[in-house]
Amino acid sequence: MWILIMLAMALATVLSIVYLTSRFYKFFFIKQIAGDKKVKRILLSFFPVILILGISWLSIGMMNAMIILIHLMVIWFICDIVNYFVRKKWKREFKRYSAGAFALGITLVYLGTGWYLAHQVWRTVYTLETEKAAGNLRIVQIADSHVGTTFDGEGFKKHIEKMQEEEPDVVVVTGDYVDDDTSKEDMETACQALGSIKTTYGVYFAFGNHDKGYYGSEYRGYSGDDLVAELEKNGVTVLQDESVLLYNRVYIIGRQDRSAGSSRMEMDELVKDLDKSKYMVVLDHQPHDYDAQEASGVDLVLSGHTHGGQLFPINYVGEWTKENEKTYGLIKRQNTNFIVTSGISDWAIKFKTGCKSEYVVVDIKGSKLPSGN
Repeated sequence: MWILIMLAMALATVLSIVYLTSRFYKFFFIKQIAGDKKVKRILLSFFPVILILGISWLSIGMMNAMIILIHLMVIWFICDIVNYFVRKKWKREFKRYSAGAFALGITLVYLGTGWYLAHQVWRTVYTLETEKAAGNLRIVQIADSHVGTTFDGEGFKKHIEKMQEEEPDVVVVTGDYVDDDTSKEDMETACQALGSIKTTYGVYFAFGNHDKGYYGSEYRGYSGDDLVAELEKNGVTVLQDESVLLYNRVYIIGRQDRSAGSSRMEMDELVKDLDKSKYMVVLDHQPHDYDAQEASGVDLVLSGHTHGGQLFPINYVGEWTKENEKTYGLIKRQNTNFIVTSGISDWAIKFKTGCKSEYVVVDIKGSKLPSGN
């Protein structure tokens, strides 16, 4: 799927270069400089397109440069259509190519907003009620930090300090804590920060598809096992198809990521020996196993992975292609609640135009605990 997406983006980028060159060609100042020399005018029109692509590529990477150019093409095309209908309605020609100026300005504001939505972190709160005797429990969920993308280890520490204000009973990390390009130093700093948060019942970690690294330990200087060791050194409990029981009332069940393939346990195996009268929270990075989770009778499934769909209007491609069962938010199926967060950071893409970065607070309101519990 990713190969197809990258091929589509590459094709769209080539089309963007051609289209935008033809648009800059219409600017009055280009015509003034080039005079009657058509080839010179084309080259001058091509130059700002390559300049935008090159500066973006060097400063924020190839993928983001492609995204900027594609957005500029689409917005410019829309501005051209609007300009056409305005001229047709009022039957007048504009002395200057105003559609181009509007396109550049709108794209700058639009992607500037997308940058802000990706780099700032909001809090999103859900309140869930249950008849089970779980008492009141506050869970803070972190997902998709990809440390080193929109913030480094020290930046992650500042977000942890903000989450501490929530006075969490439990903190859970639902995958993609680090990225393939996360340095060992940033990983260690982030683990120290995660271990510093004060909770009632601890911090729990489940793997995502990026945490163990796609390119081997040599690429980033540490392995998945090294990450586990660093987390455990800082008091974080790593759950790989395992569960823990909190205050004899709530299970935290951490799944191996879907990318583990056949080595990952099925949901019915994970819960078969658990007491179903207790509240069960599943940490599963990818929202892709809803039927089995619903059938298993768990109460809450927390996921990330989708980044909230990332970019408008392609937010829901994951659902359309059946890669994800939900892109963002809360849904209830029978007695099971599913929450998918957009995550507190990004992967390679540094813009969010279809959502915003967040951490999640889940307040569980259960029946009161018997005295003495």
